[in-house]
Amino acid sequence: MKFVLSLMLCVLPVAAQAADSAWVQATANGFEARLVTGAATCPALRTDKGDIAMIMRAAASTNFPLVCAAAVPSGTAHADIDGVSLQLPVANPQRILVLGDTGCRIKGAALQACNDPAKWPFPQLAAAAAALKPDLVIHVGDYLYRESACPPGNQGCAGSPWGDNWITWQADFYTPAAPLLAAAPIVLVRGNHEDCARSGPGWLRLQGPSAFDPAAPCIPHLPLYGVDLGTLRLAVMDDATADDTKLDRDASPIYAADLTGLADIPAPVWFVHHRPIWAAISGPLGIPIGGNLALIDAVRVASLSGGPPIAPTVEMMLSGHIHTFEAINYAGKVPPQIVAGNGGDNLDITPTNLRNTVFQGNSGVTVTDGLSVGGFGFLLMTRAEGGWTIDLYDSKGAKTRTCRFTSGKRLDCPA
Repeated sequence: MKFVLSLMLCVLPVAAQAADSAWVQATANGFEARLVTGAATCPALRTDKGDIAMIMRAAASTNFPLVCAAAVPSGTAHADIDGVSLQLPVANPQRILVLGDTGCRIKGAALQACNDPAKWPFPQLAAAAAALKPDLVIHVGDYLYRESACPPGNQGCAGSPWGDNWITWQADFYTPAAPLLAAAPIVLVRGNHEDCARSGPGWLRLQGPSAFDPAAPCIPHLPLYGVDLGTLRLAVMDDATADDTKLDRDASPIYAADLTGLADIPAPVWFVHHRPIWAAISGPLGIPIGGNLALIDAVRVASLSGGPPIAPTVEMMLSGHIHTFEAINYAGKVPPQIVAGNGGDNLDITPTNLRNTVFQGNSGVTVTDGLSVGGFGFLLMTRAEGGWTIDLYDSKGAKTRTCRFTSGKRLDCPA
């Protein structure tokens, strides 16, 4: 990769100067190569099907360098940018890595020690995950947590950038995630930290699944889209503004439309979004409580026609937001839920046994069995006969537990 930072000196302030980053991500229209570059123009994407001119996705600005993009033609076997090879989509991925909530929290009095690998392990976690050579990575959202300046004299976060700009995106995601981005294509889910009040403009510019509109740099909600993985499809929902505890009746029809749209995606479907509808945190006396009030109401609106809470085409739900690992089975026709929000930000303490979690909003959904597993980490889902093996890893890449997902829509995580 050519780093042409000198060309930026008369265009961008120091805050936007940075090394190039390239990756392949899923979008609403297939897979796309993305490049953030200090160069003045977009290079070519070189493939075995011929060179493709990368187009300007977003012009360089005060806080961001140039962002380039090019669709990856189906069946492409090789692609590179300036000689640096990109990992391309696998037609039927066998090894899918899932992680989320990876950034380092600096906001007001909440100060995570970003300079201490034990306190913020995402760099080593990403390297360990990349070493497993997945076919696809799914990041379930929340990339940028550095919202305030590190206080003077605090060595834990000394030198950290902050705010929605490229050097902070580099510090919190692109630099530590570089091995992972080089290992496999990635699905980048929007988290609540990427809403318009936080780093939404940067997320849409860098990672948004549709075209970036400089006249509308932040769009509060993007529609549901599908990712075709051959014998499996992902349905990716933007629930960045779905408040956990406040009900917005105006938002319910928007999310209900997404939930209804799940039925239009051919089975089998994994429903991938940031905020879980029915997952657990610790309540009084350690009782598991939870549920996202906005999404629970959207389920109610979507179910008014008499359908099930979630479309029967959906086999599993994958989310983050709660900073732990959870595997949950529900009564009735609700597909199981995996929460993988333990990728780097401060961990949440949740009850080990999630059976009979109390959900807000009178959703009528109950947990038959479920558990949470503490500690930083990620998971690797490997296709197996009759379903998937789910291996949990800690931040150093040591396997800590194995679960299994069967085609009967059940998660089993033996001790």
